[in-house]
Amino acid sequence: MKTFKLNLDRLGITASTLCAIHCAAVPLLLTFLPLWGLGFLADERVEICMIVLSLCLGIWSMSSSYRKLHRKLIPSIVLIAGFFLIAAGHFLGLEQLEPILIPLGGFTIAAAHFINLRLVKTCPSAHKHN
Repeated sequence: MKTFKLNLDRLGITASTLCAIHCAAVPLLLTFLPLWGLGFLADERVEICMIVLSLCLGIWSMSSSYRKLHRKLIPSIVLIAGFFLIAAGHFLGLEQLEPILIPLGGFTIAAAHFINLRLVKTCPSAHKHN
């Protein structure tokens, strides 16, 4: 019987990529979403929930991998850069750059998880924790 193991980085990559796609696609599809019954996707609360989910997954994944395994800061630095891009897109009043900054931030967060996942896989002590 195979046991289920939650991989926070894979979940984080999925969540932040979906967030980036959502942020890039919603402005383009805004007029069609209600026709398809998907109007809720344009709600800012959905976007905030996706950001908070990505933030929680990122902090949890990066901190536990850093403490227990690889001791490298680069995934956390990339994660912070991703959230900085999202925050800049939301709060700096750069309306022309918002459709670029926010998805770029989501993909940057996915990259942080990918880097973290690679570091964990190459870490000799990772095999002790499996």
